[in-house]
Amino acid sequence: MPAAVIALSFDPVVRVGDVTVRLETIGTAVAALVGLLLAGWLATRTPAPAAPVEDDDGPRDAHLRIDDMIFIVLAILPGAVIGGRLGYVFIHLDFYRVHPTAVLDPGQGSLELTLAIVGGVLTGAYACYLLGESVGRWLHAATVPLFAAVMLGKIAQALGGSGQGQPSDLAWATSYQGDGPWASLAPALPSHPAQLYEAIGTFLVLILAARLLGSTLFDRRDGRAFLLAFLFWVLVRAAVATTWRDTPVSGPVNAEQLVCLVAAALTMLLLIATTARARRLARTEAEPSWPEPETRPQF
Repeated sequence: MPAAVIALSFDPVVRVGDVTVRLETIGTAVAALVGLLLAGWLATRTPAPAAPVEDDDGPRDAHLRIDDMIFIVLAILPGAVIGGRLGYVFIHLDFYRVHPTAVLDPGQGSLELTLAIVGGVLTGAYACYLLGESVGRWLHAATVPLFAAVMLGKIAQALGGSGQGQPSDLAWATSYQGDGPWASLAPALPSHPAQLYEAIGTFLVLILAARLLGSTLFDRRDGRAFLLAFLFWVLVRAAVATTWRDTPVSGPVNAEQLVCLVAAALTMLLLIATTARARRLARTEAEPSWPEPETRPQF
């Protein structure tokens, strides 16, 4: 084993009496809690845009409603689970072709993050529509909480040894020593800390998202800041996936990279359409409004 490798040796399980909980599970729960608290805090501080959006059906509350957020979060969960499961099945398609009944087995496999976010956004947006809320405003408010939760979740993976990349002899390669139990195969093998690469990349996206939200370019709060941040994030994830242990499915590209690239292309198209709509509305609002001849004052 190269001397420069970072060897991690700690107990990944917390024991309280007869109860045992993995550090990764605790870290993931903390990441979700931080995301929800941030979302609630930002919802109360996300006012309606100065100019009404085209799809508004009436006057909006000055700020987003916390009680609406509860329904939206509940609506996000099934979309995230279904999308994440479909993504996981896709990136492990060889296995599920042989064992198709395992697709619906919750005890087998896991979820894939990119399509989990896409699925959650779709069902959350539908909940916004049913509640009569602006989807764009909620996406605007959800930008920082989402990527903060993703970043912390990736750090949590390092606490359980999951998400390790390909074997590597780089100075910052990590290996997990001791009995564990660790969540990756061959944990003692020095490998790319792919989960920490993604945490760092997501942190940079988080900084970008914070700057976008404070920019006058996104005063309309129509979801474009979220789309742009998500676009950068899937590109970061595709880059990090080059260090994963997954087998390539098309040339050097693995299945996760295909998912990310398709998601990036669709996000780009949606971003272009949303930007064109925002410019059209801005031009309409800038045009002078002339009264009808019958209502003009008489001289």
